[in-house]
Amino acid sequence: MLIKPDLKYEKIITCLRDAYGLTIEKVVFLPLGADFNTAVYRITTNNGSDYFLKLRSGEFLEASVSVPKYLADLGIKQVISPLATKTEQLRTSLESFKAILYPYVERHNGVDAKPSDDHWVQFGAAIKKLHSVDIPNALTSGTPRETFSSKWRETVKSFLGRIENEVFEEPVAVKMAAFLKSKRCEILKLVERAEELAITIQKQPLEYILCHADMHGWNLIVDKEGALYIVDWDTLIFAPKERDLMFVGAGIWDSGLTAAEEESLFYQGYGQTKINQDVLCYYRFERIIQDIGDYCEYIFLSDEGGDDRMQCFEHLQPVFLPNGAIERAYQADKNSP
Repeated sequence: MLIKPDLKYEKIITCLRDAYGLTIEKVVFLPLGADFNTAVYRITTNNGSDYFLKLRSGEFLEASVSVPKYLADLGIKQVISPLATKTEQLRTSLESFKAILYPYVERHNGVDAKPSDDHWVQFGAAIKKLHSVDIPNALTSGTPRETFSSKWRETVKSFLGRIENEVFEEPVAVKMAAFLKSKRCEILKLVERAEELAITIQKQPLEYILCHADMHGWNLIVDKEGALYIVDWDTLIFAPKERDLMFVGAGIWDSGLTAAEEESLFYQGYGQTKINQDVLCYYRFERIIQDIGDYCEYIFLSDEGGDDRMQCFEHLQPVFLPNGAIERAYQADKNSP
């Protein structure tokens, strides 16, 4: 979120004092991320200690804090554990938000500072541990299970129909509508192929495991000592392993490597595994469709959001470029038209 929530700093200070016993010297909003439901802050206490505060609105998955805590306790160094409150809870409430506190890590994300070859190997090894470890059911209670829903495909088709007849006045909405009109045929082909794949894979026997489900460069961070961390566990889901593996070589973010180079390094850490190509391709198509639907909802259903609106529009455009996410998805899909 790039726009600071309408929340007075005094309330944040009071919340952290009551829940964590901290005396706060400074609160700084950090305009980071593309998640409209999340705002983050740098917190400095009177003794000079720094913390990372995450405020999450809307639906909240308890496993998003319990699972990384469990993984970190197992010694998986690439996971940052949330800090416990005075009552040993991993989150607290602040008005309409769930508040989660972490140690502060001076860092760059994997888009701004490209991960090294060793980071890619570590990344693969950490995801393999997530996919392999036996996590108690109590910690994953409420975690959704993949259904291959048509929700986002229907959402995108609805917006494509709407922009054909509706006139928009807000500048970003005008740009977005014009762009989507120019890509209409391409988007409808994406939707059609995703629907075909969804039908195909639901007839197959699939193994469901716990997946992070949002493994792109913005959720990989490297600190000033070069340590790699995987962050943002809000999208946990029980799904085929391809739900995570589809990000490797997908072109969703510019890693500075080719698809083959990403895959070679990642699987050095992850290990050899049999990949269901239909499932992997489905997830690549579906991710693009979900992003389009998400951005449409944010831009067309209100005039709010400021810089966040333009960020949505700017994030969408590279998907359609040569060697972008769409081209990579079709390259992996051997049976595509």
